Amino acid sequence: MLGRGVLGRCRAVVLCGGENTVRTIAMDGTEGLTRGQKVVDTGAPIKIPVGPETLGRIMNVVGEPIDERGPIATKQFAAIHAEAPEFQDMSVEQETGIKVVDLLAPYAKGGKIGLFGGAGIGKTVLIMKLTNNVAKAHGGYSIFAGVGERTREGNDLYNEMIESGVINLKEDTSKVSALLGRIPSAVGYQPTLATDMGTMQERITTTKKGSITSVQAIYVPADDLTDPAPATTFAHLDATTVLSHAIAELGIYPAVDPLDSTSHIMDPNIVGQEHYDVARDVQKILQDYKSLQDIIAILGMDELSEEDKLTVARARKIQRFLSQPFQVAEVFTGHDGKLVPLKETIKGFKSILSGEYDHLPE
Repeated sequence: MLGRGVLGRCRAVVLCGGENTVRTIAMDGTEGLTRGQKVVDTGAPIKIPVGPETLGRIMNVVGEPIDERGPIATKQFAAIHAEAPEFQDMSVEQETGIKVVDLLAPYAKGGKIGLFGGAGIGKTVLIMKLTNNVAKAHGGYSIFAGVGERTREGNDLYNEMIESGVINLKEDTSKVSALLGRIPSAVGYQPTLATDMGTMQERITTTKKGSITSVQAIYVPADDLTDPAPATTFAHLDATTVLSHAIAELGIYPAVDPLDSTSHIMDPNIVGQEHYDVARDVQKILQDYKSLQDIIAILGMDELSEEDKLTVARARKIQRFLSQPFQVAEVFTGHDGKLVPLKETIKGFKSILSGEYDHLPE
């Protein structure tokens, strides 16, 4: 739809109608438009340029380049709304080079991964690390899609994008929903959140022609995973990586919670029996340590049995071994980033579990 004013014109998308009223949202500046002006219904959906010419470019929601590098020289355009492609399952592990992820909540090639965490917990840094590591190991293409304030992350990721897909939909949709006259739910989300999320997730899939591995950064208000934003996403994900302020307070980064993070492909038939056994043993010793923390806080370490003391010592070593310096954070940490192969990760944790490093201090 086009609206022409004294100073120019504005493109708008029709989103709903009824009761002799059509509601639209402006895709351009609205300078010069006045109430009562005539509009022209183009009958066309929003189309964006596609093809190899778009690689390395930044564009807005209507497909216009905004990177000051001139027009995108392509003759191929695709509508942003389309039917979801036919799904094909791919239960293939994709190494990231991040120890805590590869060991305890591995990502599936062509799967959907959710990064859950509150403000300032490290979601953006982890996304940058994933992009950097996976790109070096596998190649491919990377696309960053940001909504509202999330686009600020695009500045950091612009030169890093080679293999992962990142989408954040929910929070800014609630703002759009209010503009459209829909009735928001009690906590400010649009009532169609689950439907909108399902429609989007169906488009991100794996087919015989190729796969999209999607990494979705999801803000968790007040670390409440029952909030509608993260809750509506869980059903669509193949793996969840939960970032915890409690882990960050210990100075352990990435601040991934090893007990809350999960993966559908953590199965001995997919990852292998050795990997599965080591991962479960690591989680068991961390869970045992967690259950002992109240006793330690009240009575101290001296009241523990020798077996429990050994569990605590190994659990603390495991906690610290789960940390890892990132290339993208070198300027802040002063340490060179590391990409750790899965075989080395399994070997290292197996050695800790067997007691090979019991003589070493934490």
